[in-house]
Amino acid sequence: MSLTIRPIQPTDNEPLATLIRQVFREFKIDKPGTVYTDPTTDALYQLFQNPASAYFVAEEDGVILGGCGVYPTDGLPEGCAELVKFYLAAEARGKGIGHELMQQSIKAARELGYTQLYLESFPELAKAVSMYEKAGFVSLPHALGNSGHYACTIWMLKEL
Repeated sequence: MSLTIRPIQPTDNEPLATLIRQVFREFKIDKPGTVYTDPTTDALYQLFQNPASAYFVAEEDGVILGGCGVYPTDGLPEGCAELVKFYLAAEARGKGIGHELMQQSIKAARELGYTQLYLESFPELAKAVSMYEKAGFVSLPHALGNSGHYACTIWMLKEL
């Protein structure tokens, strides 16, 4: 088995959208105001053609296990991007794959000139939130920017 972390490709749209929605159903957060109903979830390759963004896919033996990226979400402070669309298949968790994806995204954010990275999450994703804390993200009392994901209740920020 060989794990590859690579930039998103056009053929990744459908398997990524399927994976993301599976994770939302698994954690029972498949509701409006989330990525679950966000129309960009079905066209991630196109979304990440923005030159101020980056998205990485973890693939093992041709199977997509997860993805993570950075995006200049509208309304964020100057120099701040959002860590977005970070999801892993159940069988890929606990193996360091998520950590690798997140580190690649943080590296890309620095290379793109960002000085802060923001994210939104849910209490149901406690293991992910714990990983964010270990990576240096700190909790915020309110949302930043205009992601449109009004159902999220956890907001965090990291200085790069």
